[in-house]
Amino acid sequence: MSNNWLLPEFIADVLPAEARKMEELRRLILDKFRIYGYELVMPPMLEYVESLLTGTGQDTDLFTFKLVDQLSGRTMGLRADMTTQVARIDAHLINRATVTRLCYAGSVLHTRPAGLQSTREPFQIGAEIYGHGGLEADAEIQALALASLKAAGISGMSLNLSHAGLLRSLVADDPVAKGNAPALFDLLETKDMPGLDELTARFHPLTRRALMALPDLYGDINILKEAKKVLPSNAGITLALNDLEYLARVADCERVTIDLADLNGYHYHSGMMFAAFVPGLPNALARGGRYDHVGEAFGRSRPATGFSMDLRELSRLLPPAKKRPAIHAPWSDNVLLCEKIRQLRNAGEVVICDLPGSRAGYDEFICDRELVADGDNWILKTVDKE
Repeated sequence: MSNNWLLPEFIADVLPAEARKMEELRRLILDKFRIYGYELVMPPMLEYVESLLTGTGQDTDLFTFKLVDQLSGRTMGLRADMTTQVARIDAHLINRATVTRLCYAGSVLHTRPAGLQSTREPFQIGAEIYGHGGLEADAEIQALALASLKAAGISGMSLNLSHAGLLRSLVADDPVAKGNAPALFDLLETKDMPGLDELTARFHPLTRRALMALPDLYGDINILKEAKKVLPSNAGITLALNDLEYLARVADCERVTIDLADLNGYHYHSGMMFAAFVPGLPNALARGGRYDHVGEAFGRSRPATGFSMDLRELSRLLPPAKKRPAIHAPWSDNVLLCEKIRQLRNAGEVVICDLPGSRAGYDEFICDRELVADGDNWILKTVDKE
């Protein structure tokens, strides 16, 4: 007989202390977004797959739970990512001609975990800029991602930069290479040099030489000087390298690296890409970049750049939340006691009342004071720690 209380694999409850920590992080980061001028939107948890998985949303098809709508008979999907939803909101609901800054926070569901220690229900929080194609928007998004992580208490971060336009520019003038772009993506992502050597044997010599050099073009900002020597000199490549140099110089981060073969998100992004890492965590804590084609499927293609992160993963990196001081009070309908409790709560104090015949249990609070009767009055008394 199965246990009815067991949850599916890679799905877990969040208990009080951790839930409070996550909620405080959510508020802190959303407040950070707000002072940068980002407006909060709340897309629905599910919508028709024609909208949810259109355009760049196709990348999340395998991660999306699907079900049949009992009202319409159409197939709906539970969101696995919120970026496509926010693009739809920008294109059809807000529909401004000006630059629009939007942010979001909410659970997403995955059919399978991204890693062995990952959950299938990440809590995604992120920010996006629509309507500006300049590097200034990319720099703002990068700065906001780093500022948010620092505000959350994360230190020792390293920022890795890459550019989706680089591979496209490398293969643009070589039909054979262009036709093998998906295979090139897989080989470069895993840095499979034997496989890369075999695949590029039929490419133009200049294209082949550049592609074989990409996996070694990793390091600090100085690696860009080497890249300019070994990569072809065309407008797309020059633009990508200049973009990376600028973003590396303005990054407010302890360590900045550039990896020209890092193509994580290549199918999704159209320009610069970044990932923030911390020691001891193999996965990126935050990922972002430019995705100018995200709104095309909704009939309104606007420049777009943004980032997102998993609040659950971020929360696990932080120390346990400190217990909040609280006041213990007995249960009574005494008018003076009720008024005293009301005054304390209005002042922001936590007051925990015992219910008749029972004692309250809690993990988040530490009752360092108690309300005791003093004649007709009720006074606060420090609780003996012993």
